[in-house]
Amino acid sequence: MEWTFTGEVIEWRGPAPYLFVAMTPEESEDLREAARGLVYWGQVPVRVTIGGTEFSTALFPRDGRYLAPVKVAVQRAEAIGEGAIVEVVVRLNAARRG
Repeated sequence: MEWTFTGEVIEWRGPAPYLFVAMTPEESEDLREAARGLVYWGQVPVRVTIGGTEFSTALFPRDGRYLAPVKVAVQRAEAIGEGAIVEVVVRLNAARRG
């Protein structure tokens, strides 16, 4: 399955600052249903495409939405930072099934 959404790159401070793009609550619920059996520790393994860059990661749940991490290598490759509006394509990564 695949989800495409546009969102603002936001910072969420945890142990270190990280950048994320949030899915809508509706898309997050749809993904949660589709990802049954893939979820581990609340995270969903996915393949993400932003611009011309594709990478593996895991979506994190927060406040009823999933957050897609934007790795530093992706930030550099796509010249994006906090506040940028980006299109994100998310595909379930069934290969990571435990």
